[in-house]
Amino acid sequence: MKVLLIGTMYPPYVFGGAEKAIATLSQALVRGGHEVVVLTLHPGASERMEERNGLRIYHLPLDNVYWPFAQQQRPGCWLRLAWHFHEMWNRKAAARVGRILDLEKPDVVHTHNIIGFSVSVWYEVKRRRIRLVHTLHDYYLLCPRTTLYRGGKSCESRCLGCRLLTANRRKASQCPDEVVSVSQFTLDRHRRAGLFDKAASRVSYNIQSTEHAAVQREATAATSDVLRFGFIGRIEPEKGVEILLEATRHLVTPEWRLKIAGHGTEAYTSRLRRKYTDERIDWLGFAPASEFYPQVDVVVIPSQWEEPLGYVCVESLHEGKPLICARVGGLPEIAQLSKVVAYFEPGKAEQLGLLMNHALDDQTRWKQTIAPGSTTLEQFSEQAVVGEYLSAYRPDGAGRGTGARSKKRWAS
Repeated sequence: MKVLLIGTMYPPYVFGGAEKAIATLSQALVRGGHEVVVLTLHPGASERMEERNGLRIYHLPLDNVYWPFAQQQRPGCWLRLAWHFHEMWNRKAAARVGRILDLEKPDVVHTHNIIGFSVSVWYEVKRRRIRLVHTLHDYYLLCPRTTLYRGGKSCESRCLGCRLLTANRRKASQCPDEVVSVSQFTLDRHRRAGLFDKAASRVSYNIQSTEHAAVQREATAATSDVLRFGFIGRIEPEKGVEILLEATRHLVTPEWRLKIAGHGTEAYTSRLRRKYTDERIDWLGFAPASEFYPQVDVVVIPSQWEEPLGYVCVESLHEGKPLICARVGGLPEIAQLSKVVAYFEPGKAEQLGLLMNHALDDQTRWKQTIAPGSTTLEQFSEQAVVGEYLSAYRPDGAGRGTGARSKKRWAS
């Protein structure tokens, strides 16, 4: 089968979990014998195509007023407004995608994040009567900022700006034949807003390899009296890193360390480092997951926005790390699978500090490294996730599973 995947970014450009998800899925499909084409954006001014790891990747320029990802300084209000107006219907992006669709002639188009492309690309797919599957990784269809987060808290209702700048996205949500969500919470949030009311739907988690996971490894090698807390992710307000830093001021014993891995804007990161100067806080900068997790005993996920899934939560689960997690969005769906987990209300630094103190008082328990059993982790496996998507790719929704049987059934 020929599958064309569309995602805002693709490695080496990685901004969050969605880019990891599309990359792992594309490689899994190639291993399953399918022909895979990826359409993605890059900050350059021209189109380029490359063959890499058995798939074809089209890198397209972003047809808008600026590149909005991982910026060190936030653009001005009027420039941001111009960007969002242009994003409502991006004719140039639609034309580029339409031309590649005519060239590649895929059996199915699978969109992930489409910020920068706009919903106009969905109409190009349906004009050609190609099956369309969309995966929900964020709230792009409901909020121009994609997060439903403003003024330091999650939005219980959508503001006028959100409604205006996403006015055409509810109608556009009729385009996908099937919608896949990375959590039940995220699917329900879209359904309540009236989106995808005619599309088939399912929940499927992202692929997470167990190759290096600490599956069923019951003791930790840590022998010191210090408990190492860790945060990994983007350094930005909605990720709640300042809540975690503030929580350290409520810790009553000195036997702790906090390791923070990730990037953010220079202004915001510098402000945090000036405000929280405790020498037990270790700012790692960017750190690969393979280097970060062995350095920590407990992973803290203090998100303030309603994260649809949270890649860190999935990684921590597979690494067998105890979790202290904000009870928000889709995070509890994954965190509850952990062997050792505690929850706090988002934004409550004192409550988080209390849980961290409990962990410090019971270090034997919180230094355990125990991943869930294979039955629990199976739902994140390549076979299970690819099987779900192959089922979604079929017009009748049948044909779950991978391997020789599916390859034969999908042969081009």
